[in-house]
Amino acid sequence: MRIKFFLIAFLTSVIGFSQSVNDYKAVIVPLKYDFLKTENQYRLSTMTKANLLKAGFQAFYANEQLPAGFADRCDLLYVDVKKDSGFLVTKLYLEFRDCYGKVIYTSQVGRSKEKEYESAYRESLELAFVSINALNYKYNGKTANSSNAVAVSAPAVAQTVAATAIVSAPVADMTDPNLLYAQPTENGYQLIDKTPKVVMKLLKTSRPDSFIAIKDGIQGSLNAKDNQWFFEYYKNDQLVSEKVVVKF
Repeated sequence: MRIKFFLIAFLTSVIGFSQSVNDYKAVIVPLKYDFLKTENQYRLSTMTKANLLKAGFQAFYANEQLPAGFADRCDLLYVDVKKDSGFLVTKLYLEFRDCYGKVIYTSQVGRSKEKEYESAYRESLELAFVSINALNYKYNGKTANSSNAVAVSAPAVAQTVAATAIVSAPVADMTDPNLLYAQPTENGYQLIDKTPKVVMKLLKTSRPDSFIAIKDGIQGSLNAKDNQWFFEYYKNDQLVSEKVVVKF
């Protein structure tokens, strides 16, 4: 009974305070992305900010003086453009993190077959914004004190636990049309489908059969039970459990 109570408490602490982009006042745009050599190369930072404004966000460059009302950094999101490896295809996606470094939302992957870097990057970034425009962002009035402050425990787990191996992982059904493939990342895995499209982000915990999981802006956990994986999160105060077929 005590174990059951502990699991409920754990899920509540990690999942109960899941956040969306609507919880944040504005987005901070860096002047340089890791895959580029110079600041605002190919004007990708300019393009990122312009598209964020078009999608309804307030956006500022990292070196801008923020106006009154935006002093608390935990009221802001921090966007980054990431590059995926691909043969003869350029693939970019955007990642939104809070002030603690926790991923709040990951966009779809934009792809381009253009040969010139500038054309390829700009087309890929434009396509990645399709999913961000579909969010229909609208700030809901929350502040750092009412949302982010209680969420510090989730990223702390990812930052402090040692890397663990997958042991006794459920065997994936390779014929399942919904099969996802796990690709290692710095702090865990990303699950991709056959497209390939990033469907879910996983952060390691101290247990090899449980991950902090983020899907479509919803934070929950991916747990191994009865030789299967389940994505579990709270929706309208009700625990939701979705089966996920994963090949690690």
